[in-house]
Amino acid sequence: MFQFDIWLVIGVAPCTFTKYRKTMRKTGILKSSLSKKYAMALTGLFLCLFLVGHLLGNLQLFIEGEAGRVAFNEYAKFMTSNPLIKIMSYITYASILFHVIDGFLLTIANKKARPVKYVVEKGSRNSSWASRNMALLGTALLVFIVTHMMNFWWVMHFGDMPVHKGVKDLHTITTHFFNPHENAMAGAATLLYVFAMVSMSIHLHHGFQSAFKSLGLDHPKYNSTVKFMGKAFSLVIPSAFASIPIFLYLTQA
Repeated sequence: MFQFDIWLVIGVAPCTFTKYRKTMRKTGILKSSLSKKYAMALTGLFLCLFLVGHLLGNLQLFIEGEAGRVAFNEYAKFMTSNPLIKIMSYITYASILFHVIDGFLLTIANKKARPVKYVVEKGSRNSSWASRNMALLGTALLVFIVTHMMNFWWVMHFGDMPVHKGVKDLHTITTHFFNPHENAMAGAATLLYVFAMVSMSIHLHHGFQSAFKSLGLDHPKYNSTVKFMGKAFSLVIPSAFASIPIFLYLTQA
């Protein structure tokens, strides 16, 4: 398991995070709670587009045999060598980090705005479980993203990769990871992946609709459509992602 220092990626040391947070509050898009919500909405919607693109590429893992191996490896090569895709990748990394930091800042600001809890908690009558636990869901997804990058992204870029037909063989790395004959932790990895997708589904279900509200795009005429799209997106995308490791595990068990 590779060591992944998230502070290195963010570019600030833990001891300077407080100073960094204060600077973000005073400048740019994070000047107020309202602008933080705009930033969360925009980065969240951008990441939804990234999920769709990433899923379309990963669906090639359902292609069995040599054809699937070649197709997935060519996809991985394209994603790591095309200049435009590289730029989009850096934008995606920045969006993830921005979304995470902005989310935590919003959570802290909300807690400070209401330091004392209501005498009587009304639970779901005040808000949904997802809306009250977005920080928890986001943390679970952050842990998943870090471990996911350690196991695949990091190996693809810096690991000792096998080569197939002159191309880095990410297909073998991926399939072996979920193969119980190659990886003793394949079953646990599959379950954790599915759990992460459940967390993503709940996160998306609330976040998709909230993004439109934060951007001021909610309207009685369109709310039902946005709500339907949010539900569909939050079910279809995570379910499709979760089906991939399940398929790889069951077909190789």
